[in-house]
Amino acid sequence: MIRVGLDAMGGDDAPSAQVDGAVLALQELPQDFSITLVGRAAEIESHLARHPGLDRSRLVIVDAPDVIGMAEKPLAAVRKKPQSSLVVGMGLHGAGKLDAFISAGNTGATLAAATLILGLYEGVERASVASLFPTADASVLVLDSGANVDCTTKELVNFARLGTIYARDVLGRPNPKVGLLNVGEEEGKGGAVLRETHLVLKDVPRMTYVGNIEGGDIVVPHAVHGRIDVVVCDGYVGNVVLKFYESMGRLLGQLLQRADPGLLAASPLRPVLRFLDPSQYAGAPLLGVKGITIICHGQSDAAAMCAAVGKAVDAVRVGLCAHIEAELGTLNDSPAGT
Repeated sequence: MIRVGLDAMGGDDAPSAQVDGAVLALQELPQDFSITLVGRAAEIESHLARHPGLDRSRLVIVDAPDVIGMAEKPLAAVRKKPQSSLVVGMGLHGAGKLDAFISAGNTGATLAAATLILGLYEGVERASVASLFPTADASVLVLDSGANVDCTTKELVNFARLGTIYARDVLGRPNPKVGLLNVGEEEGKGGAVLRETHLVLKDVPRMTYVGNIEGGDIVVPHAVHGRIDVVVCDGYVGNVVLKFYESMGRLLGQLLQRADPGLLAASPLRPVLRFLDPSQYAGAPLLGVKGITIICHGQSDAAAMCAAVGKAVDAVRVGLCAHIEAELGTLNDSPAGT
């Protein structure tokens, strides 16, 4: 049985969205996992009372009286609040009592807690948030999407390695194509870090690096290489692209509402609107830490939390941690292990 921990107090609508998401996951996803809700037990029980018919045989509650707020300084909060739902849950994961942990709380604090408690793989200096972008064909993994504003060549190369492993093992892409997000495809494009990263990525073994790509290649197949599976960039660029892309669904909804309110309910448009629903792609894996950590948007609803549970279970099921450790060890011993 795969054991998934959920920060019940992390998020704008906690613990309501977290409890409802856990219930939804237990009812709708394959039954090879259990969920541990970590947080204020009395509040969790109060929200669970809304689901009187729930089979609780795969549900555990761990009391954690403190909460790390969204506005708190991440590292200080992690150190000052050892009894917070985030730190207690991450500690259970680090102690081997959970196989994965999910939080929609303070992203910086989640990153800090995972790094301090779980640790990083050898050769990895900073973990990366990897977000899935929907396209007409298949999702594209973009990393980093917000954890690291300034990145070195070594960090970007490790993002490419981690993204390749995740795309292959979890997304089921046997030979994922990797592109470096830049302002043009030519060899000399971008600043010094991007130019150096491009040269290093060309020599990384067991990676299909297609070269520099532009923003439009994220969601539309490249004219030469087709669909790109993994897009590498620093967290500043990645987060800007992510937030802009998320806004497109809302923009489409507003335009349809303005043109004809009835269009939003039209059957032919439902698949398109569902395709643009962020909850379908909710939960970004934090790659580079020794464990399975899923970071969710603070505004995640029950459907988004359920989707995040599914991602966590998939990552554990395929043995993602063991594969990352094995492959990074081999690659760091290679000449291109910069």
